[in-house]
Amino acid sequence: MREGRFSKFVKFVIFCGDVVFLNSLFLALYFLGHLVVHPIDRSWFVFLGLTNLSWMLVLFYTNPYKLLRITKVGHVAADISFAVFQQFLITAALLYLMQFPQVHWWSIAAVYLIFLTIVLGWRVTFLFLLRHYRMGGKNIQSVVVMGYGPLAIQLQRFFSRHPEYGYRIVGFFDDQRQAGKVRGGIQDFYEFVVNKAIDEVYCCAPYMSHQQVREVIDWCEDKFIKVKVLNEYRALSLKNVELERYDNIPILSVTALPLDDKRNQLLKRLFDLMFALLFLIAVGWWLFLLLGLIIKLDSRGPVFFRQQRAGRNNTTFTCWKFRTMRVNDEADSLQATRNDPRITRIGAFLRKTSLDELPQFLNVLQGTMSVVGPRPHPLQLNQTFARRIGKFMARHSVKPGITGLAQVKGYRGETRELHDMRGRFRLDVFYIENWSFPLDVKIILQTIGQIFKGSEKAY
Repeated sequence: MREGRFSKFVKFVIFCGDVVFLNSLFLALYFLGHLVVHPIDRSWFVFLGLTNLSWMLVLFYTNPYKLLRITKVGHVAADISFAVFQQFLITAALLYLMQFPQVHWWSIAAVYLIFLTIVLGWRVTFLFLLRHYRMGGKNIQSVVVMGYGPLAIQLQRFFSRHPEYGYRIVGFFDDQRQAGKVRGGIQDFYEFVVNKAIDEVYCCAPYMSHQQVREVIDWCEDKFIKVKVLNEYRALSLKNVELERYDNIPILSVTALPLDDKRNQLLKRLFDLMFALLFLIAVGWWLFLLLGLIIKLDSRGPVFFRQQRAGRNNTTFTCWKFRTMRVNDEADSLQATRNDPRITRIGAFLRKTSLDELPQFLNVLQGTMSVVGPRPHPLQLNQTFARRIGKFMARHSVKPGITGLAQVKGYRGETRELHDMRGRFRLDVFYIENWSFPLDVKIILQTIGQIFKGSEKAY
């Protein structure tokens, strides 16, 4: 079965599942009496019809059904979260503009939070079942590789390591090598494919001439066979590469990052706002009052410590913390050290448990920080290491975070040696280049665990 036909079937199944879950949720609320809209003059069913139409509209322009075989779960989560958020905005606008009689002002937000949870569970479950099905040898893509060399061997190893993607190489063709797994030269490919059900052809450009690649593409297009071209870009040493086109000129953008995508930015910002608001409403207000009182009783000075730090794009912002030191003139120039005499009794506890960072949830609400990201440095410290570590400023391509990957991996607190900062920088860059929503959740959970057990480097 060709991928095109099968992918349409997959998209149809997912679409049907989405519609069933959406309508089942609203109808369940209707029959249970926990209504979003009062059932007056059939207004409920008008509302339900408009909700379905708006969902189809959202699906049309967000296209969350673009499921490639190698699509990552994080990308699925980001796409569907973006689509559900758009649907929520449209539904809220319909309720307001058409003046549907609502039961509870908060009900629509609660319903769509439940819908997001259900749809995410459905999508991820479907993806895992599909991959399990492929691991059983079903829905396999038959692949031919043109050109044989290190790049082709790497592709073969990738397919072998990931049977869940459902790719099987049925032959290599190369003019320079005629032994081993190579079935023949480039011209032998055309005769080989005639009686074979081939789904995709991969052209390894370094081992073929430009004319040979063009002939393979033209021939395969006439036979409705997909063609993908591999090239050698190892010298770039970059994971995030994006293809752009200036008319008919292909351009590789080698600085593309996951958080350059507007949908990912929106997902991360929405999570930041929801997490920060939930924390401040549920815990923050009374915890701030309690800690503020203890800080005032423990030593003279303000409750909060404010410091200028380097944020996204190296812009300066005011970072908030609970004061953990006695008021001194070296707070901006001298890092805290072990047994630092400036640290107060309550300050030592706050630093060990990281509770001194909690006021930065206010920075999250302001938009100057994120819940997860590279930790912001004092300006002087930032300038010092920017001169000593190459590409150091790359860590400022995203918003700084209350916690980060480097911190949960042990790189926190004082950085006395250059290798300490290099380790922190390496993990910060890894986070930026490999960001995903599940990674943020994992870092938050690990941070919560460290709060309860403390850290030797927290002083």
